[in-house]
Amino acid sequence: MSDNLQLIIDSSIRSAWFKLSRMYNQKAIEHGMTMSIGFILMNIDKEGTPSTQLGPRMGMKATSLSRTLKTMEDKGLIRRKGEGNDKRKVLIFLTDTGVDRRREVRNFLIDFNNKVVENIAPSKLKVFFEAIQKIDEIIDSELNEVKIK
Repeated sequence: MSDNLQLIIDSSIRSAWFKLSRMYNQKAIEHGMTMSIGFILMNIDKEGTPSTQLGPRMGMKATSLSRTLKTMEDKGLIRRKGEGNDKRKVLIFLTDTGVDRRREVRNFLIDFNNKVVENIAPSKLKVFFEAIQKIDEIIDSELNEVKIK
């Protein structure tokens, strides 16, 4: 494979992600949120989610996640509850306002996904998902190599 093709693959993924990110942020701002807040809202389970699980689920570093959770708590979107006697274990729950905002985020994501599905043939989407899964595996492999060295 030529160097140009490798650059095209990386550039295409990066360009699409930046546009998607910009779109998500524009929509989030309309609702007084950020993209990160929207993603967190979508990753909190009804039974509560340990704060330690949110970072890895979303690829966020602890300091960034902590700051975002504080903002969400201040906005009344979440509440924290200690789990038993161990004060280190904290579950994150959505408030009623958080549930409403999550519904807005979910509706936006469904609308966007429907637009994609309506405009791309199922066979092409199948190939896309196969390719993106393989790219994800290659990235994981590269990251593991870096950890080993």
